[in-house]
Amino acid sequence: MRTKTLAVLVLTGAWGLSAFAAQPQDAASKDSTAGVDKSVELLRQDIRSNKKQLIAANLTLTDAEATKFWPVYDQYAAEMTKLGDQKYALIKEYAQGFGTVTDAQAQSLLNRTLSLDESIAQLRIKYVPMINNVLPGTKTATFFQIDRRLTGLMDLQIASQIPLVQQQN
Repeated sequence: MRTKTLAVLVLTGAWGLSAFAAQPQDAASKDSTAGVDKSVELLRQDIRSNKKQLIAANLTLTDAEATKFWPVYDQYAAEMTKLGDQKYALIKEYAQGFGTVTDAQAQSLLNRTLSLDESIAQLRIKYVPMINNVLPGTKTATFFQIDRRLTGLMDLQIASQIPLVQQQN
C-alpha cells in the first residue's frame, strides 16, 4: 500500500509539473514566469524526494549496502536533475511558442529532445558500473528497473498533458 501511495504522489507531482509547463502563455502570464519557475522547482524537489522514498521502499538493501549506495544515488540523481532542467526548458520553450511553432522550430525541438533522450541513456550507462561496485548485480538491475519505471510513468504523465504540435493551428 505504501508503494502505491508513493507512486500516486510521484504521478500527481509529474502532472502538476506538466500543468505548469505545458500551457500556452499569453503576455500577462509571461510576466509571472519567475513565479511559475519557482513553483515548478519546488514541485520537482518534491517529486525527487518521493522518487527516493519509492526506491528505498522497493530496493531491499542491507545497512552496509545502503551506506555505499545512497551517496552514489545522490550523485546520479543530481546529474539526472540537470537533464531534467533541460527537459523542463524544452517544455517551457514549446509552451511559450505554442500556436506559432514553425517547421524549423519543431524540428529543433525534436532534435534537442532526442539528444536529451540519448544523454539520459548515456547517464544510466555511466552509472551501471558505479552502482554495480556497491551493490550486487541483481540489486543493480532492480534499481535501474525501478528508476526506468518511475521515469517512464512520469514521462507518460507529462507527455499526455502536452498538446501535439499540429494542434496549435
